[in-house]
Amino acid sequence: MSNDHDTVLAAADALIAAFAEGRTDDYFDAFAADATFVFHTADRRLDSTQEYRALWQKWSEEDAFRVLSCDSNDRRLQLLGDTAVFTHSVTTRISTTAGEEVLHERETIVFHRAGDEDWRAVHEHLSAATV
Repeated sequence: MSNDHDTVLAAADALIAAFAEGRTDDYFDAFAADATFVFHTADRRLDSTQEYRALWQKWSEEDAFRVLSCDSNDRRLQLLGDTAVFTHSVTTRISTTAGEEVLHERETIVFHRAGDEDWRAVHEHLSAATV
């Protein structure tokens, strides 16, 4: 088995890259089906990856939402057995019908590994950051 620290960081990097590059299938595949999501831009907790994907689709259809880029910095990883907590600051450039916008946020992604499976994201929490 490879080094867990490096393996979790690789999973986080793959998730972030898929998000930044607009590869939505790869992005959503990085999450467990029963992952939960808490976003400062949503009015409720999302209780599954399918629920988040439906909201993403709504944003895309109604607002022409697209991610143009995403930069991750101030990264920290805490390994807790078969669970890992990844925190970082993100600067995301998006496009909607209102134009382009740059978002500054802080994010926590909780990863979990069941047995010999790959590390999968099981929770994501996003909050606005002050600049």
